[in-house]
Amino acid sequence: MSTCEILKDLRERHNLTQEELAGRVLVTRQAVSRWETGETQPNTETLKLLSREYGVSINTLLGSPRQLICQCCGMPLNEDEMISREPDGSFNEDYCKWCYADGKFTYATKDALLSFLIEHMPDPEGLPAEQRRDRYDGWLSQLKHWQ
Repeated sequence: MSTCEILKDLRERHNLTQEELAGRVLVTRQAVSRWETGETQPNTETLKLLSREYGVSINTLLGSPRQLICQCCGMPLNEDEMISREPDGSFNEDYCKWCYADGKFTYATKDALLSFLIEHMPDPEGLPAEQRRDRYDGWLSQLKHWQ
């Protein structure tokens, strides 16, 4: 779906008129109408308000134009329910909810995450722990959080 279709669908699913939504996100009814016809798109600040209003990520509002990946553990973030949140309830699209929650990181060090992965991740190849640790370390080192 395109952004304009997503915005209209969300508004209708929440049983809001264009006027009601406009009041909630501090814009005019005409602005909402232009978003829904595809004439314009909400600015960044308004996207944040819409994200909070509807309980979906900005990525979802924009039609999921990019594949989100947790920048701590590397897990694909395919659903909004997997995305972390800030203490104010807004989405933090850089991390999964298991690595970052309420403004705090779960793993204080990369070593702590590596230990968790060694203990909990399946090992179909039957590799020794040190070899698995080296492999995970190589992957994690490419992520923004560990650079």
